[in-house]
Order: sequence, then structure tokens, then C-alpha cells
Amino acid sequence: MASSDRPASVTFALAPERMPAIPADQMSAAQKEAAAEIAAGPRGKVVGPFIPLMRSPEFMRRVQKVGEYVRFVCPLDPRLNEFAAIIAARYWNQQFVWSAHAPKAINAGLHQDVADAVGEGRRPVDMADDEEIVYDLLTEVFNTRGASDRTYARAVEKFGEAGLVDLLGIAGYYSMLGMIMNVARTAVPAGPPLPLASLPVRTYQT
Repeated sequence: MASSDRPASVTFALAPERMPAIPADQMSAAQKEAAAEIAAGPRGKVVGPFIPLMRSPEFMRRVQKVGEYVRFVCPLDPRLNEFAAIIAARYWNQQFVWSAHAPKAINAGLHQDVADAVGEGRRPVDMADDEEIVYDLLTEVFNTRGASDRTYARAVEKFGEAGLVDLLGIAGYYSMLGMIMNVARTAVPAGPPLPLASLPVRTYQT
């Protein structure tokens, strides 16, 4: 199969990375400083999306601060935080984000059947009430680029305005990383086959 014929969800794992890790001796001073900042934080090293982001070190430094909030500070239940992450990963066919966060979602208490359904592009059954609200909110936003009054009201009633903003921010953060890694063809860690099958991607007329 020619690389141009491969599904978008697998091409970056089968073709060379467009933006692989930059050797330390080839980094600029700004890149070295940004890499050291990440290594000194809770992540411990430059991995995943921060490899292509290193091409714009100041942007990367600011993005990783958002990521620190999402990963380590956000007061939302980690189960819902990770649920939002994998919903975004599924929308963008983003293998690295899914590989990293689906196990975290399960460890945080999300039922395996719920994660499996999202991975297969199906609406999960038997979701907890708060999971259903998160799923309905984010899938509606991804599909319609907005939220109905009912969906908005349910989310605010359950999570408050701050929680709603956090949920949208989490989905937006992983969407941004997903776009960058899909274009950069960031590789997933070696191991089992790619977890996400390709799903159709909405095409917008211009």
C-alpha cells in the first residue's frame, strides 16, 4: 500500500517521522532551555507531542504549562479528565494520545467497556451520569462546533462553569496535540498494534 493510500490514523506509525527528536548537540540554546524545563518538571523528559513542539521552543514552553494544569492540577475527577482526553483522541484518530491516556482512564475508574466503545466510534452504554454528560458535551462540540442549550445546561449544573471550561480546555488541549502529532507523524511507543482503527473524518468545504 502506498503511503498516500494509508488511513490517516496509521500513516505516522508506518512512515518515517517528519519531526523526530532533535539530537542534543543540534539544539539551539532556546531548545535546550525548554527541554531542561520539561525534564525538571513532572514529565521528567521530552516525549510525545513535545518532540515536534521543540521546533518552536517558546510555544512549547507555554503549551506544556497548559498541559501541566490539565494533567496535574485540574480539579476534575481524573476519570473524567482522562475520558475527555480519549474522546479527543478518538475524534482526531490520534494513536499516541489514545495509547497514553486510555490506560490512565481505566486506572482512574472508567469502565473498560466505555473506553472500548469510544475507541470503536460507538456511543458507550451504561455510562455513569457524569460520564454521559461529558460524552454528550464533547461529542456535540466536535460534531457541531457548539453546544445546545440543553447540553450546556446539563454540563453547568453538574460541573459548574469552571468545570465546563476545564472540560472544553482538556479536549482542546489534546486536539491541538493531536493535530500536531498527526502532521508530524509522531510515533507511538513500540508494543501492541495501533489501538485505533481509522474512522471517517469530516470534510469541510472551503
